[in-house]
Amino acid sequence: MPGQRRPKGYRYGRWAGGPDPLAPPYDVAAAVDEIGDQVLAGAGVREAMRDLLRRGVDGRRGLDQLRRTVRDRLKQARKAGRMDGTLEEVRELLDRAVEAERTALFPDPDDAARLAEQELDALPQDTAGAVRALKDKQWRSPEAAQAYQQIKDLLQQEVLDSQFQGMKQALQQMQDGDGAGMQAVKDMVADLSALVDAHNRGEDTDQQFADFMGKHGEFFPDAPESVEELIDSLARRAAAQQRMMAGLSAEQRAELQDLMGQAMGDLGLQSEMAHLNDALRQARPDLPWGQGGPVPDGEQGLGMGDATSAVAELADLEALSQQLSQGYAGASLADVDEELLEQALGRSAVDDLAALRQLERELERQGYLNRSEGKLELSPKAVRRLGATALRRVFAKLAATGRGEHDVADAGATGELTGASREWRFGDEQPLDVVRTVRNAVLRNAGTPREDGQRRVQIAVEDFEVVETERRTGAAVALLVDLSYSMALRGTWGDAKSTAMALHSLVTTRFPQDAIEIIGFSSTAQVLRPEELAELSVDTLQGTNLQHGLMLARRFLAKHRDAEPVVLVVTDGEPTAHLEDDGTPFFCWPPMPETIARTVAEVEKVARSGATMNVFALDPEPGLVEFVHDITARAGGRVFQPSSDRLGEYVVADYLQARKGRRGR
Repeated sequence: MPGQRRPKGYRYGRWAGGPDPLAPPYDVAAAVDEIGDQVLAGAGVREAMRDLLRRGVDGRRGLDQLRRTVRDRLKQARKAGRMDGTLEEVRELLDRAVEAERTALFPDPDDAARLAEQELDALPQDTAGAVRALKDKQWRSPEAAQAYQQIKDLLQQEVLDSQFQGMKQALQQMQDGDGAGMQAVKDMVADLSALVDAHNRGEDTDQQFADFMGKHGEFFPDAPESVEELIDSLARRAAAQQRMMAGLSAEQRAELQDLMGQAMGDLGLQSEMAHLNDALRQARPDLPWGQGGPVPDGEQGLGMGDATSAVAELADLEALSQQLSQGYAGASLADVDEELLEQALGRSAVDDLAALRQLERELERQGYLNRSEGKLELSPKAVRRLGATALRRVFAKLAATGRGEHDVADAGATGELTGASREWRFGDEQPLDVVRTVRNAVLRNAGTPREDGQRRVQIAVEDFEVVETERRTGAAVALLVDLSYSMALRGTWGDAKSTAMALHSLVTTRFPQDAIEIIGFSSTAQVLRPEELAELSVDTLQGTNLQHGLMLARRFLAKHRDAEPVVLVVTDGEPTAHLEDDGTPFFCWPPMPETIARTVAEVEKVARSGATMNVFALDPEPGLVEFVHDITARAGGRVFQPSSDRLGEYVVADYLQARKGRRGR
């Protein structure tokens, strides 16, 4: 109809407002499991994360492969050429000039010609001295004069090119007969020194930088976009020039410095360039000024500019290799310079690095990793996943050996209610949960039409639920794990760590009425939270202080007096440490009688508390076996001698068997 507004329509298209909000979340499960495998094998979280980043994920190259490629590029760059190319070329031109001059002087019978020949014979042996001695010479040979002028032009171009990349080409394009090109260089250096000085004073140089680039931009083909980028580029090249000079022999360095001084003097830039270098060094003091480093060592001679570029490339590759190694304190993927990486290996390498960074971010964002004060830790969420993984592995071994888990949640009609219910199964004698049974029937019939006046609830077999009951009491389990360095030497630490996490997961998830505490002991003992246990690497301190571990276990059991006390000890050696009366640890190998006596005294205190103490001995050494049999006899426990790969199976099965025994009481 005329005048009627059409309803507003909708158009659909590709999302362009950032990351797709409907995209599935980044899958980090495989990465978490890989880290978990390393942690359960005994590694720390940071070590496991570093190994994952080194290997790479989802078909992307890891840090190790990227670094190997950088090292290959480094080997190639070392073959770029020799750094004395400028000296070699100057010598060739000098020899050509002297030879051409001698040829012109030889036919002349005049005494002045002989005197000129004597002057040529008396030239200094070093190249720089000879060039200086011939500075004001009146050449008879046009060819000689041309060769000497080539020396001057070459030195000026190479010296400037070693300071400003691409200057050689710029000068060749700007050269004219009235020296306008060199005057442009002088003006540029003066303006550049003023710009760097202003930056170092902390002044606002945005407009000054824009004016500078507008006036002198042809000298900077890389087109820096800010004064910081300009200074960074110049400072890196100046530092590379110093490293290039340091890589020459003392004789070569002295000659080249002399020639450079002559060239700068001829240009009138010697003091200005010295001031500029000082200003650049002040702006970037973090660069390796004056330090030695990798230098090219190929067959072909390189000019000063090319040699400086080659040294700068080597320095960048070395820095990139160090960044990718992540082998220094506080290392982070953020340290890797993307620009250097792209220059060295191309865009695909940057994409590989981005994938690693995304993985690291997602592990933190999705709550698997926490970073506190620069330290990387597994979150409780990740620890639960690791514990479940360890437990699954243990149960898989139990099932494979036919031992299995036969614990059931109900224990007959009598006993304490657990507060939970489940569906009724044929043969159940537990009391009916009436409320839940009726509720199930009502919900099942909620969508069925009723006849007028009908109020009855139709209950079917599938609606019935029974309450769960238990006769067993809760248990308080103290698991003592040996952290002494011998555990790592024997290769048993990873299995002990995995066992502790599996048992903790079993108790906290399937038997929440039980309590568990993990205690690690070496020279001293400490209570370990699951997060701490996951991060823990084996203690490098000497000592097996079982006495202190049992003291902490007794304190834990005292907090749960109504629970069944259970002490499980995993160790591979006799006690070699104890606490003195003042609380300081004492260590001695072989074990001192006092250490054994104090440990046995603590075992007897544990026995008087009513706890059962079972020991899992991981070393068949007779002294250990005799000792653990003695202490378990005092505490009414048992000794197990499993291989380390079956430790988890033994510990978990022992815990489950103990619970069965309590049900039967």
